[in-house]
Amino acid sequence: MARWCYRHRLVVLILWVGALLGLGFAGSAAGTNYADTFTLPNTDSTRAYDLMEKAFPERSGDTDTVVWKVDGGTARDASVRSRIEPALEEIGRMKGVGEVSSPYAAQGASQISGNGRIAYAQITFTEQANGVPKALVEDVVDTAQDAERAGLQVELGGQAITRTQEPPTGIAEMVGILAAAVVLFLAFGSLFAMLLPLVVAVAALGTGLMATSLLSHVTDVPEVAPLFGSLIGLGVGIDYALFIVTRHRRGILRGMEPEESAVTALNTSGRAVLFAGGTVCIALAGMLVMNMRFLDGVVVATSLTVVLSVLAATTLLPALLGVLGMRVLSRKQRRRLAAEGPESEEASGLAARWSAFVQKRPRSIAAGAFLVMMVLALPVLSIRLGATDQGNHQDSTTTRQAYDLLAEGFGPGFNGPLQVVVDGGGATGGAAAGDVDALVSTIRSTDGVAQVAAAPPARGITVIQVVPTTSPQSEKTDQLIDRLRDDVIPESGAKAHVGGVTAVFKDFAAVTGERLPYFVAAIISLGFLLLMVAFRSLVVPLTAALMNLIAAAASFGVLVAIFQWGWGTELLGIGKEGPITAFLPVIMLSLLFGLSMDYQVFLVSRMHEEWVHTKDNARAVRVGLAETSRVINCAALIMICVFSAFVLSGDMEGAMAGIGLAAAVALDAFILRTALVPAAMHLLGNSNWWLPAGLEKRLPHLAVEPREEPADSPHARVPDAETGTGTGTGTGVGSGTDGGSTVIHGFVRTPDGAPVEGAALTLLSKGGRQLDRVTSLADGSYIVSVPSAGSYLLAVTAQEHPSRARHVMVGAEPLVYDVELVEDEVDAVN
Repeated sequence: MARWCYRHRLVVLILWVGALLGLGFAGSAAGTNYADTFTLPNTDSTRAYDLMEKAFPERSGDTDTVVWKVDGGTARDASVRSRIEPALEEIGRMKGVGEVSSPYAAQGASQISGNGRIAYAQITFTEQANGVPKALVEDVVDTAQDAERAGLQVELGGQAITRTQEPPTGIAEMVGILAAAVVLFLAFGSLFAMLLPLVVAVAALGTGLMATSLLSHVTDVPEVAPLFGSLIGLGVGIDYALFIVTRHRRGILRGMEPEESAVTALNTSGRAVLFAGGTVCIALAGMLVMNMRFLDGVVVATSLTVVLSVLAATTLLPALLGVLGMRVLSRKQRRRLAAEGPESEEASGLAARWSAFVQKRPRSIAAGAFLVMMVLALPVLSIRLGATDQGNHQDSTTTRQAYDLLAEGFGPGFNGPLQVVVDGGGATGGAAAGDVDALVSTIRSTDGVAQVAAAPPARGITVIQVVPTTSPQSEKTDQLIDRLRDDVIPESGAKAHVGGVTAVFKDFAAVTGERLPYFVAAIISLGFLLLMVAFRSLVVPLTAALMNLIAAAASFGVLVAIFQWGWGTELLGIGKEGPITAFLPVIMLSLLFGLSMDYQVFLVSRMHEEWVHTKDNARAVRVGLAETSRVINCAALIMICVFSAFVLSGDMEGAMAGIGLAAAVALDAFILRTALVPAAMHLLGNSNWWLPAGLEKRLPHLAVEPREEPADSPHARVPDAETGTGTGTGTGVGSGTDGGSTVIHGFVRTPDGAPVEGAALTLLSKGGRQLDRVTSLADGSYIVSVPSAGSYLLAVTAQEHPSRARHVMVGAEPLVYDVELVEDEVDAVN
C-alpha cells in the first residue's frame, strides 16, 4: 500500500482534500448536537433526574443568573430598580429568552439577600446552553452589564454565559501546532520535513472533528468529547508521522532511494504505528466497561481521531514523501550525502554517551529515577474526585464573580442546591402530602442544611429544594448527601431520591472509585498480553505494566498538587483549586496507557531486534536506547507542547487533562523510558527475554516490525593477497547451500581499469541495517557476505572518488559484481 500511495500521490492527495472539504461542508451545514448526559444507570441521582423529567418536561432550557450588589443602601432602592428593571425587561423581550424571574416580582422576595445588598434574577433560555446562539448570550451580558454604575456591580453566571468567556475556537490547537513546529524544525533542520507531521496531524484532526460533529446527530456525544479528541489526535498524529519520517530520512542518509526508503519506513515504523494506534483504541474502548453513558461519546470521538491519525500516517504521509523526494533532507544533509556517501548506522552523540552511562551505573540510575517518581506520586494519596464549577474560574471572569456574590449573599451552598425528589407526594388523601411535610421538617433540622423549600407537586412528583450550608465542592456537602440518603429519607418512610448536579457528580465519583480498579486491571492485563506476544517475553511486559502504574501515579500526583492543592493555578491562569473531575481519571488512564505503550513499543522493539541478532542483553539495551531515545524525547517534547497548550482552551477539564497528560508524557519519556526502564533491563540481564518453551509454542506470532536479517550472519573473509585465504570476522564464505547464505564478490576499478585499494564496501538491508563491511585489497578485489537471497543496498566509498550506492538482487548463488567508480555513479561492469 505504501508503494501505491507513493506512486499515485496525486490521487491520494485529491482523496484527502476531498474528504476534508466534504466533511467540512457537511459539518457546517448540519451543525452540532452535543448532549451532556451525566446520568449513571442505577444510581440515586439518576432516579431523581428521571422523576423530575417526568414531572417537569417543559423545563428544558438553560437557566442562567444575573446578580447585582450595591455598596450602599439596598437592592430594593428606587435608584437601583430604575437601572436593573429596564435591563431585565429588555432581556425578556429578546428572541430565544423564555422567561426572566425578577426579584422585584410578587414572588421574588426570596431572591434578595438577608441584608438587602445582593439580589439575582434568573434567565431561562428556550434552548440548552450549547444550543443558545452565542450572539444572544453576548447581548444578554452586554444589556445586563450596561446597568452598572458606581456603587452597583452586575455579574452573570451560568453555562450559557460561560460560552462568552471561551477563547476563540482553535487557539489551543494553534499554539500547540506552532510549538510542535519549532521542535520539529530543530530536530530535522528542514522546513519540508517539519511540515510533514503537521500536515498529516491537521488532516487527521480536521476529518476527525468534522466526523464527530456529524456523529453527534445520531448518538450522544458530550460537548467535551471534541476537546479530548483534539487533545489526543493532535499529539498522536504528529508523533506517528514523526516516527515514520525519522525512519525514512535515516534510510535515505544510509544510501537508499527515496521510494525504497519510504516503503521500508512504512513497512517498519508504519507497522509500529499501526500497533500503537490499535493499542490506544483498545485502551480507549476499555472505558466502555465503566458503563458510563457520558464516556461512550468520548470513546467515539477520541478513537475516531486516532484511527484517522493512523490512516493519514499510512496513506497521506507516503504520498507527501513522494512529492518531496530528496527534499525531505535539508540542503546541508543532501550535500554531505553527495560528498561523503551513506552515513554509518552506529549511534553517536549525547544519546550514545547517555546509553553507555546507564549501562555502567544501572543501580544508582534506577534508584534515583524511582525515588523521583515516588516523590511526585505522594500527592495522589489525597486525591478527591468531584466536579469543577464556575467557582473554579479565574477571579477576573464574570461567572466567578457572580458565583462569589451568590455565595456571599445566600450562602456557599446556594451555588449547588440539592433536589430531594419525592415520588407520590402529590397524591390525594393527605397521607403522602403529610409525609412530604414531615420530610421537609426533618430535612430542615438536619445538620448542614441552610434552606429547604418544597415546590408544588406535579404529576404526583414533589421536588424539595435543599440548600446546604457548605459549597458544592466541600466534603461536608458530600457527607450531607450521604446523611439524607442513609438516615433522613429512610427514617421518614418517604420514597425519595437525592438529585441535582452536586449529587450527580458525587455518584460519578463513587462509581468511578468502585470500578476504576477493574478498569486498570483490564487495560494493564491487555497491555501485558500484547507485549508478551510481540516480544516473546514475560519480564518485558511485566516491567512495562509496572512502569505504566508508576507513571500514572506520578502524573496524578502532579495533577493533585496543581489543581487540588492549588500549587500554581493562578500563575498558570486556570482559576481556583478544587477536586479532580470525577470522569478524568478514566479518560487520562486510557490515554496514558496508549501513549506509554507507544514509547515502550518503539524503545523495546529496537532492543528486541538487537537481542534476536546478538543474544547480548547489555548490547541490545545499550543500542536500543542510543538509537531511539532521541526520537522518543523529541516526540515527547511535541506531546508536552500540544497538551500544555490546552490550558488555553478555556475549559477546566481540558486544562486538567492537558497538564496531567503533559506531566505523564514528560515523566514517561524523560525518566522512565530514558533511565528507569533501560537501567532495570540492564539489572535483569538475559531474564528480560525469558519465555517458557511451552508458552512459546502456543503464543501466536505478532511482529511489530518485519523480521530483518540477523546481524550475526557469517561475514565475508577478505582474501589474503598472498595466500588467497580469507581473513575477517566471520566463519567462512557462504556458498549458497549453508543456511541460504551467499556472497557478492568482484573488483573495484576506475574507468581506465586501475584497481582501487582501500575502498570501503558496505552491505545494507532494505531496512537500513548494516550487514557487512569490508575493504578492497591492493588488486581491488572484495567479498561481502549475504545472509540470504534478496534485495540489498551496496554502498561504496573511496578517497578521491565520489561515494555512490546501488541496489543489487542476490540469488541463491554467489553474485559477481564489479564496481566501476566514475564521477556521477556506481555501475556494474558486467
